[in-house]
Formats: sequence, structure tokens, C-alpha cells
Amino acid sequence: MTAASDLSLPSLYINRELSQLEFNRRVLEQAKDSRLPLLERLRFLTIFSTNLDEFYEIRVASVKEQVGFGLPQLGPDGRSPQDTVREIKSLAQRLVKEQYQILQEQILPALALEGIRLLKLGTWSSDVSDWLEAYFDREVLPVLTPIGLDPSHPFPNIQNKNLNLVVALDGADAFGRDSGIAVVQIPRSLPRLVFLPPEVAECPHGFAFLGSVVTTFVRKLFPGMNVIGSYQFRVTRDSDMWVQEEDVEDLLNALKGELRARNFGDAVRLEVAESCPPEMSDFLLQKFGLHQDDLYRVDGPVNLHRLANLYDVIKRPDLKFPAFIPGPKRARTDGDIFADLRRGDILLHHPYESFSLVLEMVRQAAADPNVLAIKQTLYRTGAESPMAEALLEAARAGKEVTAVVELRARFDEAANISLATRLQQAGVTVVYGIVNYKTHAKVLLIVRREDTRLRRYVHLGTGNYHSVTAQFYCDFSYLTANEQIGQDVHNVFMQLTGLGLPAPLHKLLMSPFTLMDRTVALIEREAEHAKQGLPARIIAKVNALTEGRLIEALYRASQAGVQVDLIVRGICCLRPGVPGVSDNIRVRSIVGRFLEHHRVYYFLNSGGQEQVYCGSADWMSRNLLRRVETAFPIEDATLRARVIQEGLTTYLADNSQAWELQSDGTYVRCAPGPEEARAAQEVLLRQLSASNVAAHTQSQLEIILVRQDLLE
Repeated sequence: MTAASDLSLPSLYINRELSQLEFNRRVLEQAKDSRLPLLERLRFLTIFSTNLDEFYEIRVASVKEQVGFGLPQLGPDGRSPQDTVREIKSLAQRLVKEQYQILQEQILPALALEGIRLLKLGTWSSDVSDWLEAYFDREVLPVLTPIGLDPSHPFPNIQNKNLNLVVALDGADAFGRDSGIAVVQIPRSLPRLVFLPPEVAECPHGFAFLGSVVTTFVRKLFPGMNVIGSYQFRVTRDSDMWVQEEDVEDLLNALKGELRARNFGDAVRLEVAESCPPEMSDFLLQKFGLHQDDLYRVDGPVNLHRLANLYDVIKRPDLKFPAFIPGPKRARTDGDIFADLRRGDILLHHPYESFSLVLEMVRQAAADPNVLAIKQTLYRTGAESPMAEALLEAARAGKEVTAVVELRARFDEAANISLATRLQQAGVTVVYGIVNYKTHAKVLLIVRREDTRLRRYVHLGTGNYHSVTAQFYCDFSYLTANEQIGQDVHNVFMQLTGLGLPAPLHKLLMSPFTLMDRTVALIEREAEHAKQGLPARIIAKVNALTEGRLIEALYRASQAGVQVDLIVRGICCLRPGVPGVSDNIRVRSIVGRFLEHHRVYYFLNSGGQEQVYCGSADWMSRNLLRRVETAFPIEDATLRARVIQEGLTTYLADNSQAWELQSDGTYVRCAPGPEEARAAQEVLLRQLSASNVAAHTQSQLEIILVRQDLLE
């Protein structure tokens, strides 16, 4: 293939949905890794379940909708929606089968050796059976409502992802009804794991699934009738929310209505127990309007996500990742963050360094009589979060507080509605961003009076203002009193809350206005440098890469001789290693203890100064064209070196948690070989966390040497 080849050829693109399933495969591989602590392996197994649920609720639902509408258009990879659905089914079925094999053959036996036993049906002793029957009578039976199907009791409207039993019955009841089928919906108010006393379970931690308990004693719901069989099932529904924003007067109330409907969207997947006979699964498929291709038979409990509760209940630190203390605040003065920022910018790397400094910045602003105003974007925060409390304190203290709350943050809509309501009640000015453009930027602005002038203090981040996720999401926080950045952030808020044409920005890049074009221009500059025989290099770390215009620009850069390294956690539609097109592009994915979340874009800029941006935007069409996002430059030389080392080259040197994308769309896990094993997250823990200070100096030296090797 020559440089003049058509870079939009379908063969150059990986299918988005299949790429997302490949990411889930990498998560599943963590559950198989015997080097990881046992409860962490279990946790990865449950994360896989959650990821797959969301994949069906959003992505598969969307593709099936295209099939239903008969839309003929092909994706960038040349697949029709029908082709995509078929391939999803084939790959997902294999992954689910492997998931249950890992559970049954590896995780559960290993847990049993540690005194953590799942008490399976058919293995209950008489003491266990008696205890569980008493529990069922006392705690479960009074809550259940069996539905016997007949003309006056139609098939119930089953909620999304709820656990249910379909029961086959024989005989007539007191009214002479003999339909033979009943449905039992298991309320979400009941705990899905039932823990038994150690003396009954004969082990320190014995538990049974609620579904197994109800299945065993379901006969008590149908006195005088013969229960032929009882089978667990669960339906997954389309959970994407859609509101015609231009036609509603109050987005908050419109979304409240959509939330009520979310649990009853169109069915997209049916999961049944392996023992469910074909005639019963066919009956359920017919009731949900699904086909055989939408049926998943599972060898074990339906919905493995419920096992996640074990991680919190079982107090066994030896079966979890070692605890660590986040690094210090890097404060330069005695607790006055505004004085710190007047001396220079601050960079924090979460979760290795504490998020508390960002929270403290807002708390100090709330209590400071010289602070006049606080403005903040909130995407995922939590209605009861410390950050929300700090904003409420500021409002009660008489500050002018403005919150741009993104109500449409997927699966956090209810929490954000609650947050917006609480803020409004306290006197905070709450707006919901721009119609049809989600506000995904992570921006905080504090306006403070100092002598005869007003000074702006800013926080910009790659992650959300969420103190919980900051403990396991890898993100950068950038705090500054830079005047131009402060003016830019002010202009961003003017656009979010007011009306008018976009104001020019001095430092920040912003979508949907400048971020896409500027990123393409920076890529093209590297390509031009390569053509001139100058050194050229691009490194980017994002969660996903799907935008066709950026992919084509990267292909052209590779053809020009630019060395391109991409660290893409999840979906990647670019195909590396294609002769004549992407020979110079390498793509890797890191899956480890923490969720890789920061977005960093690096350009060598030969003959000038290396340019590094951090931001909130992935390289996806939605982020670059249909959202409000910001990217900010790291211009301080010391902080820029930190971002390059900690956010990029350390990950390029990873040979333990890294996966390399092949040109056929599959991933191969890196292995150390003769060299020393290197895991980026472990290196950063040693370097930055307070509990690993002793290794700090050595790690710094190691990373500097690695960076020199990789950038030469």
C-alpha cells in the first residue's frame, strides 16, 4: 500500500463494538491472573459482568435499533449493523462461557481453600438447609409476590437486570386455574448474598445466593401444587436515555420522567440458568420479543456482579491489594493554598497523590472572606460528596457559587438530579450546560479579592470531582493562578451559563470549537517535521480512539515517518502495523489495579519546546464534536517533565500490565522476558505514594533513564 492510498478504506479500521469487547476480554484476563490477590481476581470478574451489562444496555441496544429500522449504512470498518450483531453474539458468548469457567474452576475453589465457601445447591447439609429455610420464612417469603399467569394475570413487566424465577407448575389451584407457569420477581430490597453463621456453614465465611434459596423453597409460594421446575432468568434492556432537549422547558424534570422509564426499555438480552429447558427459554424469548441469538445460558448464578459484595464483607487484607497512603500535598507554605499557587503551579497525580488538596482548595475558598465567587463544572460527583458539601458551605457563607451540573452523565443521572436540587435549595446558581452538548470538562474557578485587584485561581483536571473514584482512577490535577488560564476559564463559564459567540482562548483548547482542529494541526506539524528530516514524535494517552479524522491524520503522520505511540485503555478503531500506512504506530493498553483515566497528548515539536496537553477529552467524535471539553497546556518545565515521565514513558516501559494491539485487532500481553518486570502502576506507587517514600529516589532515576531510552 502506498502513501497515496485511500486512508478511509474499511480494512484500516477496527469495529468499535468488537474493540470494546476486546477490552472486556483484557479485564477478564485479570481474573485469571494467579499473581493477583484472590479477592481482587473476584472483583475483576464482577467488573467484567458490569461492563458487559452496560455494553448491552447502550451499545448493543443501539446497533439492534439500527437493525430494526433497516438502516443500510456501513460503519467505517465496512460492517453492516446485522454483521456487527452477529459478531458480537459470537464473541460475547465465548467470553461469558469463559467467565463462568473461571468462576467455577478457579475462583470458587481457591476461595474455599481460604475458608470462603459458596454453599451450592445439592451440597447443603441438613443444618444449612434448616437455617436457610428459617431465613427464607422469616426474611424472604413475606416480601415475595408470585404471579400465576392467566388472562387476568398477564406476564409482568420485568425490570432491567432484575433477578427472576420462572416456575413450572402442575395441578389446579383453589380457583381451578392450571396455567402451569408462574413468575417470581425477587425484590431488589433483598440482599443477593445470604451469609450463614460460621458454626452452621462449618467455615469462617459461608454464603448462599438468594436465587438458590428462593429456588429451593419456592414450593411454599404455591401450596398444594407440584413445582416441576424453577429457573432463574434476567433480561437486559435498552437503558440509553433520550430527551428532545429543544422541546422541553425543564431538563431536570424531563430526565426524572425518563429515569422512571429506563428500567422498562426494549429488551436486548435474556440470560437463563443452564438447566432451563428449551420450551421455557423459548417462552421467555417470545414474551420479551427476542430471538435465539439474544439468549445466554449460564453455568452458575445469573448476574455475577452480585459477588462484588464479598469484597467488602470479607475482611481479609491478605487477599487484597496492599493498602497505601496517597502522597503528600506538595504544599510549600503553611496550609494556605492560595499563597502556594501565587508561588507557582501545582500538579497532582491521583490516586498516588491525594485528592484532598483539591477539596481543601474549595473549603478554604468557602471560609475565606476575600473569596467572592466559586464556579465549578460537575459531571460525576455524588449528591452527598465532600465536594458538594464544600460548595454548600460556600453558598451559606454568602459566596456567589455557580455549578454547571451535567444531568445527563450516563447512569449518574439520579445522583446528579439530587445534587442539583440540594445546591439550588442552598442558593447555588445551578445550570445544566448547553442544549445537546454534554458538559464533560473538569473546571473549577475561584475569584478572590487581593488588595486592589481580583485574582483568579483555577483547578483543571482529567478526572471528575469525585473523592471516591479519585482513590482508584488515574488522573492529573493541575492547579494554577496563571492570569491567562484564569481568563480562559472565565470565558468558558461565560459560554456555559450565558449566550454569545465563543470568546478567544489564550491557552486552553475547547471542544466543540478548537480542540479537534488544533489537535489535527499538531499532528500535521509533526508529519511536516518528519518530511523535513527532523525528529518527530507523538505520544497520546486516552481512554478511547474512534474519531476518523484523527485516525487519518495519525496514518498520514506514520507515512511521513513520525513515531507514534498510543496508550489507549479501551476502544481503539485505528489499526496499527499496516504496511505503508501505520508501520510507525504502536498501540498499547494498560489494565491493572487502578483504572487508567487520564488524557495526555504529547508532541515533540522539534526545534521548539515539547508541547504537552492534559484534558478531559478522549479522541472520540462525541468528545471532540458534541461535548464541552477542555485541554490545558503544561508549560512549567518541571511539571511538564513529570507529566511526560509519570503519564507516558512509564507506561511505554510497562512489560507486565501492558497489552499490545496487533494489526488484526487482537491484543497480546507483554511479558518481561530477560529484562526486569515493570508495571507502570507499581512504579508510580513506589515513586509517589507516602507509604513508599523509601523507594522514591530510585524510581525517579529509573524513570528518567527509561524516558531517555524511549525518546531517543
